[in-house]
Amino acid sequence: MRGTGGKERESMKTKTNYEDKPLGKVRVVKDFLPKPEDLVLKDEQVKVTLSLTKSSVEFFKKEARKHGTRYQKMIRALVDRYVEHNRSA
Repeated sequence: MRGTGGKERESMKTKTNYEDKPLGKVRVVKDFLPKPEDLVLKDEQVKVTLSLTKSSVEFFKKEARKHGTRYQKMIRALVDRYVEHNRSA
């Protein structure tokens, strides 16, 4: 296969055969997806300078790599959960 930069996969070799025949029982599903404007982050963020211990940062970096995310995002989520827990107390 040209232009993909990789080897052709088995699923790419098979062709789908579309036929003009009944699909069977069809069920309409209610639209459950949010509007695009509802996907925009609404929480205002403020940049801060924060000194953490080297071991804490290394821990979060290791966990972030393991879970395919950014360590800053994990730390922000931790602080947000702490605030939510203590706000209602």
